[in-house]
Amino acid sequence: MCGIVGYIGPREAYPIIITGLKRQEYRGYDSTGVALINHHLQVYKKKGKVAELEESLIGKAVSAHIGIGHTRWATHGEPSDRNAHPHTSASGKLAMIHNGIIENYGQLKQELLNKGYKFSSETDTEVLLNFIEEIKNNNKCSLEEAIRIALKRVAGAYVILLLDADNPDTIIAARKGSPLVIGIGKGEHFLGSDATPMLEYTKEVVYVNDYEVAIVKADELILKNLGNERQTPYITKLDMELAAIEKGGYEHFMLKEIFEQPHTIYDCLRGRLDAKEGTITMKGVQDNIEQLTNASRIIIVACGTSWHAGLIAEYVIEELCRIPVEVEYASEFRYRNPIVNKGDVIIAISQSGETADTLVAIEKAKENGAIIFGIVNVVGSSIARISHAGAYTHAGPEIGVASTKAFTAQLVVLIMMALKIAKEKDTISEEYYSKLLFELEDVPEKVASLLKNADELKIIAKKYKNSNDALFLGRGYNFPVALEGALKLKEISYIHAEGYPAAEMKHGPIALVDEKLPVVFVATKDAYHAKIISNIQEIKARKGKVIAIISEGDEIIPSMADDVFAVPLADEIIAPIISVIPLQLLSYYMGVAKGCDVDKPRNLAKSVTVE
Repeated sequence: MCGIVGYIGPREAYPIIITGLKRQEYRGYDSTGVALINHHLQVYKKKGKVAELEESLIGKAVSAHIGIGHTRWATHGEPSDRNAHPHTSASGKLAMIHNGIIENYGQLKQELLNKGYKFSSETDTEVLLNFIEEIKNNNKCSLEEAIRIALKRVAGAYVILLLDADNPDTIIAARKGSPLVIGIGKGEHFLGSDATPMLEYTKEVVYVNDYEVAIVKADELILKNLGNERQTPYITKLDMELAAIEKGGYEHFMLKEIFEQPHTIYDCLRGRLDAKEGTITMKGVQDNIEQLTNASRIIIVACGTSWHAGLIAEYVIEELCRIPVEVEYASEFRYRNPIVNKGDVIIAISQSGETADTLVAIEKAKENGAIIFGIVNVVGSSIARISHAGAYTHAGPEIGVASTKAFTAQLVVLIMMALKIAKEKDTISEEYYSKLLFELEDVPEKVASLLKNADELKIIAKKYKNSNDALFLGRGYNFPVALEGALKLKEISYIHAEGYPAAEMKHGPIALVDEKLPVVFVATKDAYHAKIISNIQEIKARKGKVIAIISEGDEIIPSMADDVFAVPLADEIIAPIISVIPLQLLSYYMGVAKGCDVDKPRNLAKSVTVE
């Protein structure tokens, strides 16, 4: 969850680290800190966001050519100055930052307490650092060797970066579970949880693998495994521009990313879908088409917004491909001893490609002989590397913590995948197949069209910004869209919201309805349109406030609802890509109207790399 940054080379380290931390603040922003070496080790840290640390360091001695920095999402210990990273060892010679959770830290801590160690924080990180130093002192070995020995005892996930005051020309890093990228420059190296801290300096990066230790000097990068065997770094070229991680004139990243969707959806389709030729080109699907078409079942594992994309995919794949689909929360799937057989297909969906629960879930399924198909946004991510095959969404960097453009790109990939399998299985008519291809091709233009009317949602948001609760209802393909709308509102505005199938409303949630409750209906035209109209009437009969997302040309619902927003008409399979966007805008504008930090919602982080 946390963001880590490191630099070693001829440049001033501090400005690079601070900028890198700001770019990774979406990973956590409870507290932040830096450690620098210039003749001696200096550590500065503070509760709050990076800007607060930066302000506190004005006039301080921060000149150095080596340093590490951290922005924290709290796990062990509340957000505070003392729990902030970097932590220093008992001797004061080592400083370390950490992203992850050390699950057996309690046992390690007790061992150290028995030896007389004292701790100044509540974190598992300080325990691990002193454990490393204890090994170094007892075994009279190098720091590198002490780290390898310590990590063999550690249970959990980690990326660690260490500075040693006695070796001021080296950063030592290690990884298991959490991501680590090393950028390679001319006589310099950059380290980060992702590639954003190094974009303007280099396009050559190494994605460090699990159980690897990196010894990083200005002009040298050595990778070893925990058995002290040298590993060959695999250098990847970044396909990302600096402009992609800047606001580009928008007030917030979230708004920018919502408005980028005509382009990101087009990029997802580009080179894959050719409606005129009637083809979908997806190498990952084609190379495994036999396993996919012959699968006895498909299991989709995901978390959060990606789970909602999986629910829509369940409807689409079962409808078009006639393959049974189960959608599982990765956090539950990994623990409940599920039945996974050889030949089962597991589709893992993750924006970051680093989601901890999803990673462990597919590792276990892979051991049981399942085919793993990854759908991720980040090239070189852990899920991409562990999967047998997959597809990138090409949504570009998503900085806002609440997922928007990544969600719609996931839907596009999943629908194309379903169409390709259905065509191969001959479970879809040529006419319907062609119709859906042309409709998919039209989605970027339709999204651009609805975004021109975004101000209508700003007016609706101001009207309901003081609501304490909200209900989101939909049927069929629109039910998962309702779930996603409710999640967005909770994340961004802190308004309690629930998503339900509209028909289930009468089985409990209707008890909540009064004249103050806004009820959002995802009511685009589909096979259930007459039914959803009846559900709206049931809410109005109880004085509920109805906000309806409707299809253009609908003449019935506007006469019933309190507020409506119309979207371009689309087939019910394609419609969720379009109908979710007004819900993203509604949550954004309600959050802004309430004065919330919409890019950095409280208690949240973008990439969930811990349990």
